[in-house]
Amino acid sequence: QLRLVESGGGLVQPGGSLRLSCTASEGNLDDYNMVWFRQAPGKEREQVSCIREKDVRTDYANFVKGRFTISRDNAMNTVYLQMSSLKPEDTADYYCAADPVFFGGSWHSDYWGQGTQVTVSS
Repeated sequence: QLRLVESGGGLVQPGGSLRLSCTASEGNLDDYNMVWFRQAPGKEREQVSCIREKDVRTDYANFVKGRFTISRDNAMNTVYLQMSSLKPEDTADYYCAADPVFFGGSWHSDYWGQGTQVTVSS
């Protein structure tokens, strides 16, 4: 069983930075591939970045490459998403999920956080 809690969202100006956290209040994150998603109003949920369970390899969507960094701290049972050079189009609700799979046209996971809102605006 895994219980995920995101934090760190907020209002930031374009070009600014935020660090999102995804902490497991129950369970161990190091047993899972962890993925950050985002969903803007009226849009589909999209994958932002992932970090593998075993080799800690990371992947990024093209629209965040070079600006966002995913990392995990197993001692803290937390996965982070460091976001820099933020743009208005990064505005969305950000969610973390454990071992998500894509089928039937959408993402599925037994473990989602509640989401944290990021607003990039001047």
